[in-house]
Amino acid sequence: MLQSKPQKLRKASVRAGKKPTKGAAFHAVDYEALAQFRYQLRKFLSFSEAAAHKAGLTPQQHQALLAIKGFSRAEPVSVGDLAEFLLVRHHTAVELVDRMAKLGLLGRIVDDDDSRRIFVQLTRKGEQKLQTLSKIHFEELQAASPSLTKILRSFRRSQRR
Repeated sequence: MLQSKPQKLRKASVRAGKKPTKGAAFHAVDYEALAQFRYQLRKFLSFSEAAAHKAGLTPQQHQALLAIKGFSRAEPVSVGDLAEFLLVRHHTAVELVDRMAKLGLLGRIVDDDDSRRIFVQLTRKGEQKLQTLSKIHFEELQAASPSLTKILRSFRRSQRR
């Protein structure tokens, strides 16, 4: 489902401090913008973790609910897909799914074509928790939007130099 883009990764490694290849344009690094961006990300993640705990979930459970809902439009999400989306190993995703199923947050469906493959879907309880959390996350992002927009503009300006 998620496709890696090797070319973009190569460009990112140049920006990440690797020596630029011959002919590559050198861009000055805007350390203040990078620091502000990391700060805004950490603030949002801290907010998100606290909101998840307040809703009775772990941050990873919240991320799983969002990944299942957000990536299941075209086809159902398998446990393997969930592991990929959460950047965890397959057995870790299996354990997470087990715990979330016991809490009534999601259900399992066996793939008709391959009985070894398990799909996951949100239950009504999982949908309700996700909806509540998503609403306050959108509000938080709207509040952070002016700062993030300013930082992203700074990144665009530094690219043009």
